[in-house]
Amino acid sequence: MALRQIHKAFGPTVALDEVTFSVSGGSVHALLGENGAGKSTTVKMLSGLLQPDRGDIVVDGQAVNLRSPRMAHELGIHTAFQEMTQVRDLTVAQNLLLPYEPTNLWGQRSARKTRALAEQGLAEMKLSFIDPDALVGELDLPLRQKIEISRAVLRKPRVLLLDEPTSALSGQDMVWLGDVIARLRAAGTTIIFISHRMHEVRDYCDRLTVLRNGRAVWDSAVSEVSDAEIVRLIIGRSLSATFPPKDEHVRGGPPALAVKRMSVGRTLRDASFELRRGEVLGIAALQGMGQLELFETCFGQRLPSAGHLEVDGHKVELSSPADAIRPNVGLGFVPEDRKTEGLFLRLSGRHNISLPVIDRYARFGVLDQQLESDAVGSALDLLQVAQRARDLKVSAFSGGNQQKMAIARWMLAGSRTLLMYDPTRGVDIGTKHEIYLLIRRFVSGGGAVLFYSTEIEEVVNLCDRVMVMYKGEIVRELDGEGITEESIMNHALGHASPDLEHAS
Repeated sequence: MALRQIHKAFGPTVALDEVTFSVSGGSVHALLGENGAGKSTTVKMLSGLLQPDRGDIVVDGQAVNLRSPRMAHELGIHTAFQEMTQVRDLTVAQNLLLPYEPTNLWGQRSARKTRALAEQGLAEMKLSFIDPDALVGELDLPLRQKIEISRAVLRKPRVLLLDEPTSALSGQDMVWLGDVIARLRAAGTTIIFISHRMHEVRDYCDRLTVLRNGRAVWDSAVSEVSDAEIVRLIIGRSLSATFPPKDEHVRGGPPALAVKRMSVGRTLRDASFELRRGEVLGIAALQGMGQLELFETCFGQRLPSAGHLEVDGHKVELSSPADAIRPNVGLGFVPEDRKTEGLFLRLSGRHNISLPVIDRYARFGVLDQQLESDAVGSALDLLQVAQRARDLKVSAFSGGNQQKMAIARWMLAGSRTLLMYDPTRGVDIGTKHEIYLLIRRFVSGGGAVLFYSTEIEEVVNLCDRVMVMYKGEIVRELDGEGITEESIMNHALGHASPDLEHAS
């Protein structure tokens, strides 16, 4: 497969500027770049969702015109998208076979055949534990990501496009994906792999192409370029350090948020800890260990079955997120899925960012749009997002800028404590670095951050203390030099007995 002099523009915005690169058959080829560099446009073009303004897409030596996803499928090109394309109100079985569900003699969709094929496919993907009759919308994000990947793989692709397949995966999920890629490689499948994680590129890929500002600026074997050079090629500059230094002088302040013997059904049990002003407190856990329930309960999205919360030393009862964002509480929550939980994609940046505190800009029931716009503009400047985001739909922006807007709303709201659940999921290296710097500035100014990430490296390098969870319980507190990937994983896997003493 090859792209030759591909050009694509959306009005005055050039998404791809004479892009040329080729992918060897049976190889795993990484496509790298910042959010907005042109990766998603490339994937949509190869998937038949977009057509180039000029240039050629070449398959098996022949230029092809991919006018629809079905035409791409007929050529054996299938895609697992980062922003998942499942229908949340349909079952796992229906989503796996959509839009090619089997029919009966009368041409009607056959639920029995669909379920049987889904069971067979889930077994083939080593996902037999997933109920084919479960509604996709009721599953957690990692399982939905696995279903997205499985749907593409089960179609037996000749070319598979994996668009940030690991953004919602961690731990054993990564082992599962590695096995899938190994099987496909052995079968001769060509894979185009998009990721922001360098270790994945080295683990899985043979060659890489770097896009920057819509241009292909580098193409080589993975082994021929260092991580530092890849970063420089992606963002156009070098980063002196990916993670900002921890500031030992601002830690140890008064408790901003205290969780007191909190339980949520059977998923979270007897959790207790204090988040102090001036610190980043990490929560480390494998998927499904109660960390999501912990964050959502701290924000009023769930009600605890036992225990309570304290904010700045005072007991609070949160019956909804509206209680959490009250000025006397001052909590802000950045959820794991910005597109479905964090933002209204069809609304402008201004409406999204000001929404939690829109009443501040109303006078006698009438919205002062200029006052609102000026306040949002200041928040956008703080997050280094272009001012045009005030008036354009959020859907028009890259994933990185969308995530910045999801954070900007809590800067505007004046939140004193941030609950950040995998805040760098699916964003590029440069934007990650900007979010890290923002977190450090926030806590240095007296804020507090409760932080969870599927990337253990982030937990190690950003957090001043770390609480490790296993099967719904906090089993270990790590501090200082005791915060290591090895120690976190040892406790997260349940290999150590419960012990809340500090590790050093």
